[in-house]
Amino acid sequence: MLSGLTKFILGFFLAIAVLIGSGVAVALYFMNRTGIPPAKPVFSNDSPSVKAQAPKATEPGGGKPVLTSGTKTESSPSSTSNPIESPKATPSSKPLPSGAYRGRVSWAEGLSLRSQPNQEAERIGGVGFNQKIIVLSESEDKAWQKIRLEDSQQEGWVKAGNTEKLDEQ
Repeated sequence: MLSGLTKFILGFFLAIAVLIGSGVAVALYFMNRTGIPPAKPVFSNDSPSVKAQAPKATEPGGGKPVLTSGTKTESSPSSTSNPIESPKATPSSKPLPSGAYRGRVSWAEGLSLRSQPNQEAERIGGVGFNQKIIVLSESEDKAWQKIRLEDSQQEGWVKAGNTEKLDEQ
């Protein structure tokens, strides 16, 4: 009789240990899955600027024309001299409005471009990390900046503090 009772108690505790162990394993699995950040979304209008950023790092002029560098990818040997000339020609052809300055996005995840200077405003686009912009003005409370994208001429509002001014040469 004693061996039957011992088997029952041992089996009961073994079953409880298996249930607790499997519960902990499942909990750890899901906690680790939620700790992984999701992949950054890629929008159709972001692709040209992402492709154009790689050549800009190697070019000494580092200019704006996304379309120029995108169309010149077919001829690699001649593309090293032509894109340098184009960026210098385009900024001088369009003078900046008074109080505006050139900058770039310094927030690593990029920024949401909004129609009005508040968080609830409609999202009208996005601005990628290191993308060149023109800061046109700031909101009255200095929490938002009105910007223009250099490559598409689209205007909108972004949170202040996520951009940095570029040194003009």
